[in-house]
Amino acid sequence: VQLQASGGGLVQAGGSLRLSCAASGFHFSRYNLGWFRQAPGAEREFVASIKSGGLSKGYADSVKGRFTISRDNAKNTVFLQMNSLKAEDTAVYYCAADLTWVAGGLYSRTMDYSGKGTLVTVSS
Repeated sequence: VQLQASGGGLVQAGGSLRLSCAASGFHFSRYNLGWFRQAPGAEREFVASIKSGGLSKGYADSVKGRFTISRDNAKNTVFLQMNSLKAEDTAVYYCAADLTWVAGGLYSRTMDYSGKGTLVTVSS
């Protein structure tokens, strides 16, 4: 199983970034997908999730209205569009996959599979 996030970088507050995560080694379309992040000195936290069929999504309150998760099952890729970025969004972002969909898509636990992250730095 491989999950490789990309698209991170340095952006000014108020700007946008689009993260991508390419997956392989498992039946992508059957899995629910998520994005998590870990800021320096902090624990990893849930950001967003999308159900296997793509119709249900969940977002952390801190990103609701600013971030959008989407997936392309034909390309085994999940995306995170991040708009109106804030300094507190600075973190390493990870994508993850899980067979079980939790209520509202709000994952308070780690998912079955998680990959290497990509660093997002937002300057204020």
